[in-house]
Amino acid sequence: MSIQSPPTLLELAGRSLLSNKSRAVLDLEELPIELFPPLFVEAFSRGHTEVLKKMVQAWPFTRLPLGALMRKSQLEMIRVALEGLDMLIAQQDHPRRWKLQVLDLRNVPQNFWRMWSGAVVDACSPEDIKKNRTLKLGPAMVAKQPFKVFIDLSLRKRPLNEFLTHLFLWVKQRRDRLHLCCNRLKIFGKPTSHTRKVLRLLQLDSVQKVEVHCTWAASTLAAFAPFLGQMRNLRKLLVSQVYVPAYTSQEEQEQLFAQLTSQFLRMDCLQKFCANAVFLLKGHLEQVLRQLRHLELRGIKLTNFSLEPLQILLDSTATTLNILDLEACGITDSQLQTLLPALSRCSQLVVLSFHGNCLSMSTLRDLLLHTARLSQLSIELYPAPVESYDAWGTIHPGRCSQLCAELTAIVRDFRQPNILVFCTVPCRRCGSKFMYNQGLIHCSCPTPA
Repeated sequence: MSIQSPPTLLELAGRSLLSNKSRAVLDLEELPIELFPPLFVEAFSRGHTEVLKKMVQAWPFTRLPLGALMRKSQLEMIRVALEGLDMLIAQQDHPRRWKLQVLDLRNVPQNFWRMWSGAVVDACSPEDIKKNRTLKLGPAMVAKQPFKVFIDLSLRKRPLNEFLTHLFLWVKQRRDRLHLCCNRLKIFGKPTSHTRKVLRLLQLDSVQKVEVHCTWAASTLAAFAPFLGQMRNLRKLLVSQVYVPAYTSQEEQEQLFAQLTSQFLRMDCLQKFCANAVFLLKGHLEQVLRQLRHLELRGIKLTNFSLEPLQILLDSTATTLNILDLEACGITDSQLQTLLPALSRCSQLVVLSFHGNCLSMSTLRDLLLHTARLSQLSIELYPAPVESYDAWGTIHPGRCSQLCAELTAIVRDFRQPNILVFCTVPCRRCGSKFMYNQGLIHCSCPTPA
């Protein structure tokens, strides 16, 4: 049998105030700031619509993290809050203590609603509350900054849900008075005319992360590129699948790439780029990605592709690149040799992965000699050398262990590695992998020593 904690004095005061709704509305201007969060939660959860509207209008903090309270069954109360906000924005003279500048509809954990139990506050710290008691923002100061509504979006082929439909219509009718901001944007499916309408509602310079979780033709990406070009603060771009149809002429390919490059050049803050599109490496991508910190080309088949563009890209990001993931790209010995000089200059590398490529002992030795002096490296993932396998592709544990020990010794001659792993392909019998990390980890099936 669980024993519930007794309500705090603040909670009791809030419940008492809500028991007389007309009194609650009248007293908001003089209500202690400490009572606003618990009283708001109480009004929201119990459906006190008039009190909720007035609380939004008298909100004494800069941010209202409403998304942390959103539940499907309470969407009507979200609409009520928007009505209260609408009345506030339309007012010429704002309430005396009004400081609200941001409505946060993101579905992320918020400490704000637990602040009075002693938790750390994200939306408003105790120091901010002290300032709230003395600092007054006049209407003229507030008018300089447009009101902002924050939301994270996942756009799909299916129609928008009821709440988003209502929100977008509400924003569209008030575009001259507020900005709809989105830090994280995910797209599932080919962009439709409806998707473009939503993007036109957004303050695109607020977008910091874009993830495309579907297959797009290069022409679709090119058509979407003008939106990307307006995302001046974009830090992460993930494009999972991009293909160029076989019937696309060379001239059309060049035109598509020119469209993409012209927009990518405007993204000054891009730091993480994940894509499977080999054609994106052509041309002047090193100019686009000159501030890059994370490059992930995992799974892209580069076997028959010139790595000169990638070499140029590594040269241009040598002082910024922290993570390079080239896992399972089909990179050959000769291709990797062309990358080694540029790779050795990537002084800020922390994570390096070549796992899943078929590389010889000789090439791996050269690779480690070129990276051994990269003092920032913390996680290194390499394939076991091809000499670890017999003529039929079966792993030979003893040989694998010996070769990986030799490779590990090369690094130790220059520095003490943190995580240095050599890994084989999956065992044909049990599906497990052999990994060498300070010693060989065997799979469970019987194999010759």
